[in-house]
Amino acid sequence: MSKDILKLGLPKGSLEESTYRMFKKAGFQITASSRSYFPMVDDPQISPMLIRAQEMARYVEDGVLDAGLTGRDWVLEQGAKVVEVAELRYAKAGLKPVRWVLAVPNDSKIQKVKDLEGKRIATELVGYTKKYLKQNGVNATVEFSWGATEVKPPLLADAIVELTETGSSLHANNLRVVDTLLESNTLFIANKQSWEDSFKRKKIENIVMLLQGAITAEEKVGLKMNVESKNLKKLLNVLPALQTPTLGSLSDAGWQSVEVIVDEKIVRDIVPQLKEAGASGIVEYPLNKVIY
Repeated sequence: MSKDILKLGLPKGSLEESTYRMFKKAGFQITASSRSYFPMVDDPQISPMLIRAQEMARYVEDGVLDAGLTGRDWVLEQGAKVVEVAELRYAKAGLKPVRWVLAVPNDSKIQKVKDLEGKRIATELVGYTKKYLKQNGVNATVEFSWGATEVKPPLLADAIVELTETGSSLHANNLRVVDTLLESNTLFIANKQSWEDSFKRKKIENIVMLLQGAITAEEKVGLKMNVESKNLKKLLNVLPALQTPTLGSLSDAGWQSVEVIVDEKIVRDIVPQLKEAGASGIVEYPLNKVIY
């Protein structure tokens, strides 16, 4: 394989679909067969491979992969010595961090970490959970869970440490949260030697820049509108612009065009205000990337 190829690990599993979507917004078209661990990407300088997020950091550290995307939780769990290039704020279901929480049945007598003394805990995050218990001076048995962790208390475990994004699965299984061990976002990590390679470093930096632009655009939209020059100041007072609004003169004398990027969540509130301020022809449009 040519030196000018970046061996990139993409997360197999819960992050897979959202990662493909972010790469598409960033400008990379990834196609994969359900049976293949080697997807295709429309960039000849990238050689992608699907790897479970739990294993990604180890393969990047060992140089099997030049770079990869995984959760901060799995980097910490493996104690991997990698370059943390960037934090990418996206998860399976949204843009908020995921949490590893200590949870017990609703009717459990366990109310705090100290109550775990001598108890059994099931989790996939074994190493980090043991460190957490040690930091709190608690001796408890931590067992690796192969799945369906939420159903194990109270018969198979007294408590669990489980990953949650919305909390809905915990609630559905009659579990309550006792403590949060860790918040985790997606990380773009690199092998230390690969990071020193000028081609690979530049390629990684460019991919990260485009991904960050795509993630930033997730919560923003563009607005453009027309306004009479006499109402321009009044209109601008309504706009909470990401940058200074772009202004342009129209062919009709005395009219201006205004274009701006705003948080999507405020659009429903400010559009009526813009209308009252004299705006007309208001158009809202989605964004693929916002790069500062």
